[in-house]
Amino acid sequence: MSHVRLLLAASLSLTTATLAADVGQPAPAFSLRDEVGTPHTLAQYRGKIVVLEWTNPECPFVQRHYAGKTMQRTLASFSGKKVVWLAVDSTSHNTPAKSKSWKAEQGFSYPVLQDASGEVGLAYGAKTTPHMFVIDDKGVLRYAGGIDDDPRGRSTAPTNFVEKAVGALVAGQPVSPSTSDPYGCSVKYGKSS
Repeated sequence: MSHVRLLLAASLSLTTATLAADVGQPAPAFSLRDEVGTPHTLAQYRGKIVVLEWTNPECPFVQRHYAGKTMQRTLASFSGKKVVWLAVDSTSHNTPAKSKSWKAEQGFSYPVLQDASGEVGLAYGAKTTPHMFVIDDKGVLRYAGGIDDDPRGRSTAPTNFVEKAVGALVAGQPVSPSTSDPYGCSVKYGKSS
């Protein structure tokens, strides 16, 4: 019985790994509706840098970042640049009403895309909330990983990897680092995902 479990676990790991998007390759296309029903596709943002933030308001790591305004400050640092920020919630039990309420409570303006099926999260290989992805203006994935290098929230001056990635793209420079270890709560995909 344990051999069967090991084979199944290895198979699931391999399947998940093959589904994950690769940095340097075209980002997986998506079509998702936000918390008020407006459709969003990756294609509609061609010509802009797209930041995808996997989120779950129930996660203590997400709560810490929103209490500290990490995401809002990071987006504000891109003011005047062609950058689009999209939160994505792949939590299987999430609803548009929950996202709308959380968005109002936190006071941010960017959309919360609804991915309760987990299809888009799995295509990107989103593992944690938050898990960040930066896509260049041609639709190529240029960064995947944590928002910063401070998983425990103890640093007074953490390195913000998303800020660095967007800054490099705006300057026409290569993104470095292009990956980091994401941290946070596991994405709460449904059993069928």
